Amino acid sequence: MDRASACPCGSGHTYGSCCARLHDGEPAPTAEALMRSRYSAFVVGDVDHLLRSWHPRTRPQELSLPRGVIWLGLEVGRVTGGGPEADVGTVELTATSRLGGRTHVQHEVSRFERRRGTWVYVDGDPSPCDRRAAMVGPSQPVRPSLRSGP
Repeated sequence: MDRASACPCGSGHTYGSCCARLHDGEPAPTAEALMRSRYSAFVVGDVDHLLRSWHPRTRPQELSLPRGVIWLGLEVGRVTGGGPEADVGTVELTATSRLGGRTHVQHEVSRFERRRGTWVYVDGDPSPCDRRAAMVGPSQPVRPSLRSGP
């Protein structure tokens, strides 16, 4: 992705001044910033960042991203804790994507912890409608997941 392009996370900043810095190894200042960088990592296919930013006790051994997913946007809802001085936080998110001509919506409340001074993703609770593979449009989805790959 061109670093001068708008960041996929929807922050309003360029990719180079926003999530690319975290993809390059700069620590996230907040849980929300880490969550946004993880969404952007799915968009740009940065599996290394996804694994590196995942808590070791919940991180999968390996991760592969399905081909053909088109990420349409990220909405951030309620953020609890997760600030520069906090050690835990949650971020509510809704991510929308298209795969195989179908639009998929994933709603999740993600949990984050500060580990050795660095924010990491622990896990997330999908909303009840997400568990049923919520969808926008008339088709039945094969839902991507932000937890184990889109």
